Amino acid sequence: MTKNATTQYPTKHHTWVLAQRSALLTTAVALITLIFLMPKTAHAIDEPSYTVLQTNDVFEVRQYAPYLVAEVAVPGPVDEAGSQGFKLLGGYIFGKNKGERKLDMTAPVTQQAAPPVKLEMTAPVTQAATSGGFLVQFVMPKGYTLATLPEPLDARVKLREVPGSRVAVIRFSGSWSQSTYEEYLQKLRSALAAAGMATTGEPVSSRYNSPFSLPFLRRNEIWLNLV
Repeated sequence: MTKNATTQYPTKHHTWVLAQRSALLTTAVALITLIFLMPKTAHAIDEPSYTVLQTNDVFEVRQYAPYLVAEVAVPGPVDEAGSQGFKLLGGYIFGKNKGERKLDMTAPVTQQAAPPVKLEMTAPVTQAATSGGFLVQFVMPKGYTLATLPEPLDARVKLREVPGSRVAVIRFSGSWSQSTYEEYLQKLRSALAAAGMATTGEPVSSRYNSPFSLPFLRRNEIWLNLV
């Protein structure tokens, strides 16, 4: 009886201690993540240069300077396209290129529906044929040109310059989902229509943070090119 009683109480106490430690660990991880990710929400990561031309309660209009991207066409579906493209492009910037050079990670990672036509590319790649699916892009670090960027070893990875453009942008936080994307895209389209502003091309989904980021700290955007 005495032996059973002495083993019973430590077991309950041990369970309570484990629960407390788990709660403290969860809190500590959240705080550490917050500390390290907060600078990233304040342009600590390099991104394409732009000038804000106009703002309102729903969207802002930006004028982007030309910038370089590495991109890959993937078949989808939409909720898997980002993951497929990220693996291929991540391999390129982490050394899967001629010279095995590592490139700095920049933002955003963009994704858009790929048009069913041939897209003209510049050196070192001539052209890439797409038949639907999605284009996933990594923005290349500033200071490079198409001539100085290392050539991809994977033929699916293409390098090209995105020309300067005027873009309407809506921004939101939280985890990305197709329903959330469609909600904000419709909100952006409606606001632009009310403002009498016409768009061209496919919408671009832009994500600025790691999937390990806390959802409320994430920066997500949808871009529509303006006519």
